[in-house]
Amino acid sequence: MSLYDEGHTIAGWTGFGVAAVGGCVVGLGVCAAALPVVVGGLVLAAVSVPVTWVLHLAGWGKPPGVRPRDQWPMRVRDAR
Repeated sequence: MSLYDEGHTIAGWTGFGVAAVGGCVVGLGVCAAALPVVVGGLVLAAVSVPVTWVLHLAGWGKPPGVRPRDQWPMRVRDAR
């Protein structure tokens, strides 16, 4: 079994959720042929990057690499 546990963090899943909602809004804007909705969805998708980074810096993201098994759960903050 590998000691790597990549991407299972509050920061990662929150960023993914915000980006996914942004993608859905873009899709709705394309279907409705509404440029402001498309732009709003693109802005929302772009906002997912700083949201993820801020949560990561606050300790809710984990750096890549090997971690002890007790630090694998998603709700465990980074010790560093």
